[in-house]
Amino acid sequence: MRLFPRSAFGQTVFLIGILLLINQLVSYLSVVYYVIKPSYQQINHLIAKQIKVVFIDVEHNEVLLSEELTRRFQQATGIEVYTDATAPLHGLNEASFYQYFSEEMSLELGGPAEVRIAQQSSYAFWVKPPQAPQYWVKVPLSGLDETDFSPLKIYVFVIGFLSVAGGWLFARQLNRPLQGLQQAALKVGRGEMPDPLPEHGSTEIIAVTQAFNRMAKGISQLEKDRALLMAGVSHDLRTPLTRIRLASEMVSEQDSWIKDGIVSDIEDMNAIIDQFIDYIRHHKEEALDEEDLNLLVQEQISADRLQKREIIANLNEQIPLVPLRRIAIKRVLNNLIENALKYSEGVIEVSTGVERASRKVYVQVRDHGPGIPEHEMQRMFEPFAQGDTARGSGGSGLGLAIIKKIVDMHHGQISMHNHAYGGLVVTVYLPVNQTKTA
Repeated sequence: MRLFPRSAFGQTVFLIGILLLINQLVSYLSVVYYVIKPSYQQINHLIAKQIKVVFIDVEHNEVLLSEELTRRFQQATGIEVYTDATAPLHGLNEASFYQYFSEEMSLELGGPAEVRIAQQSSYAFWVKPPQAPQYWVKVPLSGLDETDFSPLKIYVFVIGFLSVAGGWLFARQLNRPLQGLQQAALKVGRGEMPDPLPEHGSTEIIAVTQAFNRMAKGISQLEKDRALLMAGVSHDLRTPLTRIRLASEMVSEQDSWIKDGIVSDIEDMNAIIDQFIDYIRHHKEEALDEEDLNLLVQEQISADRLQKREIIANLNEQIPLVPLRRIAIKRVLNNLIENALKYSEGVIEVSTGVERASRKVYVQVRDHGPGIPEHEMQRMFEPFAQGDTARGSGGSGLGLAIIKKIVDMHHGQISMHNHAYGGLVVTVYLPVNQTKTA
């Protein structure tokens, strides 16, 4: 469990909260040592003087305990004197012992004294003076009531709340441009080109935003140049290939084996060119529509069964409609099944299903070929990567890279693993709740 947050917003709020806590702590200690403690000492001093008036002849230091003086003093000040036997009947047992006041009172009265404080309708001090330990003196503090502290409590709470709220708003305002920058960077990572970000905020944030806008503009121009270059190369390559194909038609029947070889090579080259075009093509132009994934799988299986290979479909009829780009996902299915047909000789199994906990549907293709070594699986999603000789080689090495690019564009995931009983299993996950503007 991390106590210190990872995000800049969380760290800013955390640091502001720590500073406010330190400020409140220093303020509290200052109030305690420079306001409350002197006030308590003054209260002790005044109460001690009143007790001395009741009990002590200041000049001769003798206990007087005059009943008449005590009665008259009680009428004038409200101070009452009780014995150990009668004090519990008048609320002594409800009073709490306070060590600090007892020590201060002992210093004031010149001997060990005990102080208890009762908090009922108003505060009252119970003091056992060292000069007359068999008596308890009850000193009411009529001017001190618990409600007197309510404004202070409200003030402390309001100041603390406003400080935290202000710090939160400040951190939120400071980090808002970073959140927009993060979202834009994620779009660039998915191959999308976001609109230029507004340049506002602190000087450092503006500088970072300007640099990002320049970078995004450069990447966008680079993508356009690459697409234009590939389109030109494709056109320039297909023109001579078409001429060669036409020339091969003029080959005599006796040399048909030469013609077949030429045609096969031309088809392979056209397929490689198509893969290059597919890889650089942005499928974002195609709109997201809710589609039946099972229907797309069935259409692709029907087309691939023309190769006279057994393809078993295990389709879950309970999967919901999924927002996707129909042509792009059909390209994914075509590449997955073509790879399985190309690199294996047994049965091909295509399955669909739904993970309701994560709100995702999946399509899974399994072949019965030799599989791929574990250490090479992640590399297979990179452009121009090809497996080892166990699965054969050939092609441009863009098939899985194209699949991953399309799946990432749909905010999905792709994974592969070797089956326990042989063969490779490739699974594509697509989110069910993808927005149509994604």
